[in-house]
Amino acid sequence: MSIHKIAVLGAGNGGCAAAADLTLRGFEVRLYSRSTATLEPILARAGIEIIEAGNQGFARPHKVTSDLAETVSGADLIMITAPSVSHEFFGKSLAPHLKDHQILLLNGGHTGGGLHLASVLRSSGLKTQIRSCETVTLTYICRLTGPARVEIYRRTTNLRCAAFPGKFAPEVVAEIREIYPNIVPAEDVLQTGLANINAIMHPAGMIGNAGWIERCGGNFYFYREGITPAIAHLIAAVDRERLDIVRKLGHPPLSFVDIFYQAGLTSDSARSSGSVYRAIKESLPNQTIKAPSSLNHRYLKEDVGYGLVPISEIARLAGVETPVIDALVTLASEINETDYRSEGLTLEKMGLAAVELNDLRALLYEGF
Repeated sequence: MSIHKIAVLGAGNGGCAAAADLTLRGFEVRLYSRSTATLEPILARAGIEIIEAGNQGFARPHKVTSDLAETVSGADLIMITAPSVSHEFFGKSLAPHLKDHQILLLNGGHTGGGLHLASVLRSSGLKTQIRSCETVTLTYICRLTGPARVEIYRRTTNLRCAAFPGKFAPEVVAEIREIYPNIVPAEDVLQTGLANINAIMHPAGMIGNAGWIERCGGNFYFYREGITPAIAHLIAAVDRERLDIVRKLGHPPLSFVDIFYQAGLTSDSARSSGSVYRAIKESLPNQTIKAPSSLNHRYLKEDVGYGLVPISEIARLAGVETPVIDALVTLASEINETDYRSEGLTLEKMGLAAVELNDLRALLYEGF
């Protein structure tokens, strides 16, 4: 199947970047947001301004709407670019509208997103066996820098993409690569999910800089100034625990620094050093990104609740201890007065509560 009609669900940073980029590349793009207020600047300008590598363009998507059924009807590809916290909403809302021929892409799926979405679709009465896939993070490193104005700092390279069920991977990933040639196939959705660099670095950076964020409203460069040597040590500890899980599941143990480098986010010399601190310090695409203005931000809400929590849950399934990850979940829960352990992405929400470790590989390949 050749992809031509693309539904982009979510009109934030990634959604606007995808809608503008794909429109200018000749695809028929329908852009959806459930918030009409989010769409107002795009409707007012009749499109999206896009800036990349000093070049400026203006894209006029085929449709900009808050009508989900209209957006996905007849679409070859349905791409969800919204935060992980919205996956349950999309699963319940999409279930009545999905057809056999459509591909569903989580861009990105973060950790366990594909499993969570499939579990919600199944419990919402979906009868067809969909072909879904996920990248671990967005295909664009980007930010909205004004009303209906998105700037792409870099396109993520060597970005892993996995299908669920895994048996559909050869056909599905091949079709996605026609749109995003920078992706590389992954074995399964846990290989992608356990390479979630946002979950590895953001919670430690947010918790370590909590006072600074509250004091100045995030008026500093999060990566360049906020990731100090001590916080980098904490990120490295999270990565060591993550790698223990990866090894237990039989996947190649690729370090945070290597993943960061392969994504095009740091220098050759930083990668050679193996230093988390240098890798983040020498990340040119992240140099000008400011810290969040509040601790009530996706760097904690998403990257703890839908990043560290599912990593910890998968560790429990695999019989691996994660004391540093668990401590960060506890601290984030106290900071934001939210029980991320229960409100985040648990084994039950991912459909894995009754699964034994020995049966996990078969489930990832065959589906529920």
